[in-house]
Amino acid sequence: MKILAIETSCDETAVSILEGVGDTAGATYKVLGDALFSQAHLHAEFGGVYPNLAKREHQKNLVPLTIRALAEADLLSNGTNTITGTVGETIREEVFKHDVREFLTMHAKPDIDVIVVTCGPGLEPALWTGVAFAESLAQAWDIPVLGVDHMEGHIISALVKEKEGTLELTAPSFPILALLISGGHTEFLVMKEWFNYELVGRTKDDAIGEAFDKVARLLDLPYPGGPEIDKHAARARERNAEHDIIFPRPLAHDDTCDFSFSGLKTAVLYKLQKMPKLTQEDKEHIAEAFEDAAIEITLIKTERALEKTQARILAVGGGVSANKEIRNGLQKLVDDEFPETTLHLPERILTGDNAIMIGIAGHLRFVSGHRESGPLKASGSQTLN
Repeated sequence: MKILAIETSCDETAVSILEGVGDTAGATYKVLGDALFSQAHLHAEFGGVYPNLAKREHQKNLVPLTIRALAEADLLSNGTNTITGTVGETIREEVFKHDVREFLTMHAKPDIDVIVVTCGPGLEPALWTGVAFAESLAQAWDIPVLGVDHMEGHIISALVKEKEGTLELTAPSFPILALLISGGHTEFLVMKEWFNYELVGRTKDDAIGEAFDKVARLLDLPYPGGPEIDKHAARARERNAEHDIIFPRPLAHDDTCDFSFSGLKTAVLYKLQKMPKLTQEDKEHIAEAFEDAAIEITLIKTERALEKTQARILAVGGGVSANKEIRNGLQKLVDDEFPETTLHLPERILTGDNAIMIGIAGHLRFVSGHRESGPLKASGSQTLN
């Protein structure tokens, strides 16, 4: 089955063409074409993602990226096609509608079986752009379109491994505990069988990635802040110089699997207010102390969630899963305390937002008949205490 996947939930515009074989019992995927444009540099001056700018960039880049991905997959054919007047009618912006209709007129229907697109969660204007584009393609080409939950994409991304140029999904052992750590989300979900989720814990305020970005802004570091904090903290660890900066570990001693990062961010602010002359070494020490606190609370909560769920697999997804210290800490936790649990981390190319993970999640849902979006339903689940 050939899948065209579209991701526009935040500030990455991504289009991928995958060929999927198999189902949830074990599937393999070949990436035939992959095109991604990151808007991070455009949002840097705002210190975060500006929704309307993200929407405009998605509208500008979706057609060119789709052409690039189809061409890479050798599925782009020129031709003159007649499309009905209703194609693209859900697109309100005239320039974007014109670009989409022109693309569909000038290129023949490719050998694609299904279109999958991120339908949430994310920035509404950004999501709407991708969904409207996917629906227009599906209508013109007369093929099905499937909405995929962005967070489910991150969960699935941890369950596939790259082997000789192919992404492989092996049948996992349940229950699976998913730790989702990104700029917009910090939560635990347990999957007791395919596509059946229950909420275990979540942040009460800021997501961990959001806290990294906000602390980076306090330190006058570039956006996105996570990699910058990581780099500064690494330099402090390399020097191994003593300092007395220690930040709190919020909710470390409660009995839930919930997180809170707002107080940690505020503690950094108060510390900076007492340090008017901030040196480069000061910034590195603060970054180290903040990262230590954020990682330790993540490990404390993960240990608690593993104890509650008795999970056979810990699957970690989201952009913050690329953090080296978090990866090392989780691996040590599983090795030392939960030897019967297997840690699954995404391949580096799948840690950030991308269309490949959306395509895989969509394929698995499509072939198994579970065609309703997944983890969004977990928002109504009762938290395990």
